[in-house]
Amino acid sequence: MRTIILTVNGLSKEVSVNDNEVLLNVLRDKLGVTSVKAACWKGECGLCTVLLNGLPVKSCMTLAVEADGKEVITAEGLYSDERAKKLQESFVKHGALQCGFCTPAFIVASHHVLSKEPDIDGEDLKKELSGITCRCGTYYQIYDAVKDARKYYKKDH
Repeated sequence: MRTIILTVNGLSKEVSVNDNEVLLNVLRDKLGVTSVKAACWKGECGLCTVLLNGLPVKSCMTLAVEADGKEVITAEGLYSDERAKKLQESFVKHGALQCGFCTPAFIVASHHVLSKEPDIDGEDLKKELSGITCRCGTYYQIYDAVKDARKYYKKDH
C-alpha cells in the first residue's frame, strides 16, 4: 500500500492504494464517485472515462498511482462550469439520456471535445466520441445534443 494525493473535482484527496489498483476502483469504492461506471474492465466501453489533467482516460485502465499529484474531473466536477451545464441541458432536450448509464462518460468526453474544438461536426465528432458505448443506441441524439451545445463553447458566446 502507498498513499497518493489527487485532486478530484476540485477537492484534494489522500488515499491509500495498492500498486496495481486502478483509478476506477479508487473513485467508486474509496471516494464514492459513482458517476464513473464500471462495466467492461477492458477499456473497450469507455463508460469509466474521466479527465486526468485535462485529458480523457479510461479509469479502468489507469493505475491509481498514475493519478498521484494530478487532477481528476468526473461528470460531478463539471457542474460548476456553465458550458457543461448547457451541455447537460442539451442532452435532456435531445433525449440523449435513455437509461443514463453512458451519460456521465459522454458528458465528460463531449465537454473535453467542445472545449478544444467548439466547431466540431459530422465524422470528426463521431470519431472523438467513438470510444464510448451507449447501450441504448441513442448515438444520433447524443451527436445532436453535442452539436446543439457547441454555441456555448465558442468564445463569442
